Amino acid sequence: MYWMRIWKASRTRFLYSRFDDRHRTDIEKKGTLEFCTPKFLFCCQELSVVRMHIFSVKTVSGWMRMKKTLVGILVFDMIMGMLCLWAGGKRQDTTAPASQEVSTGKIAEEEDVAKKIALTFDDGPHPRYTEQLLDGLKERNVVATFFVTGENAQNYPNIIRREQEEGHLIGNHTYSHIQLTSGNRETFREELVKTNEILENITGEKVSFVRPPYGSWDKSFEKELNMFPVLWNIDPLDWCSHNAECIAAKVVEKAGDGDIILMHDYYDTSVTAALEVVDVLQKRGFQFVTVEEILFD
Repeated sequence: MYWMRIWKASRTRFLYSRFDDRHRTDIEKKGTLEFCTPKFLFCCQELSVVRMHIFSVKTVSGWMRMKKTLVGILVFDMIMGMLCLWAGGKRQDTTAPASQEVSTGKIAEEEDVAKKIALTFDDGPHPRYTEQLLDGLKERNVVATFFVTGENAQNYPNIIRREQEEGHLIGNHTYSHIQLTSGNRETFREELVKTNEILENITGEKVSFVRPPYGSWDKSFEKELNMFPVLWNIDPLDWCSHNAECIAAKVVEKAGDGDIILMHDYYDTSVTAALEVVDVLQKRGFQFVTVEEILFD
């Protein structure tokens, strides 16, 4: 019998084990604890120095006799592990398409629900720019809402008729673009009534919607005149800009489902920007509708 030192690479000390001379050759061939441990099925704790048990020839022989049984168990475990991995892979393959189908169906359902948005124009009609705008909207199969002044409607009735024939909604924007104040309520009311009469004579239909200039409104008019005020939540201030791209960018950046966009058909840059807005938002799945559909649908 003898003591043999086995070096462990991750420690600066030694691990000791005592073996019979008959096993000296095996130890020398293996050379490290990591190789010896599988052969004798010996596990040591993580200590700086571990003194292994002294095995007699009989003890070692007993371990050797268990070798075939243990190897058989290990082989069985390996086979079962591979079967489990194979079964798991098959399950993932069969369930993945179903999950993908459900996810795709959900996305398709969301895409089917179109986002609605209303494009509105104030101050017209303009003898040139409104016609250009109507041409662009017709080409894109888009409807809008026009809040016209009575004065311009009176001057260009044919444009009002075209707006009606092409499916656009026409609303009241007072006769002279007057702003309601605390001191001109009656004058403001008279302008609303006058403009309604002008539009009814042109279109043959009653006017239900009004956009009060600058958003100034008296709720008592709603019951008094049976009219609904329509404000807005997107205003690119197109009337004070000559940059159509900048105007369009402001609208597109803020656009959302159910929004009402305020623009003017009285400026060439506004018309260019409006058609650009339509092109971009249609690609994003927006459907352009009149304010009536936004407010009451």
